Amino acid sequence: MSSETAAPTSVSTHILDTSVGRPAEGVALTLAVRSGGDGAWTAHGASRTDADGRCKDLPALPAGTTHVRLDFAVEEYFVSEQHSIHKQAEEQQDAPRVRDSGAFFPEVAITFAVKPGEHYHVPLLLNPFGYSVYRGS
Repeated sequence: MSSETAAPTSVSTHILDTSVGRPAEGVALTLAVRSGGDGAWTAHGASRTDADGRCKDLPALPAGTTHVRLDFAVEEYFVSEQHSIHKQAEEQQDAPRVRDSGAFFPEVAITFAVKPGEHYHVPLLLNPFGYSVYRGS
């Protein structure tokens, strides 16, 4: 298959707020790309999670991209009006009461390597004091 007809390399993501067991809606994120491990990062797109916690509208990656970085701005999500949901979840947990000082992780940056023509779905499992990511399908 020639490079002109090869499928584009693409990225999608979603966020599940594990502290309340539901999607994280309204989280802003940016997508940056680079070619080579020491290449400069270039902004390539931005989005916000929908009601299902998903971003399905990120642009296809430019040819030659070897690394992608997703930057999630999670602080706004945790201190927003949804904060009351998190307070209820915290009250049910036996945890230190230091949670009202804002988000412990104000942002989450995920960097990963990509290969041409593949799709990368990168879910973020998020809570106020931790997160996990993996390559989904």
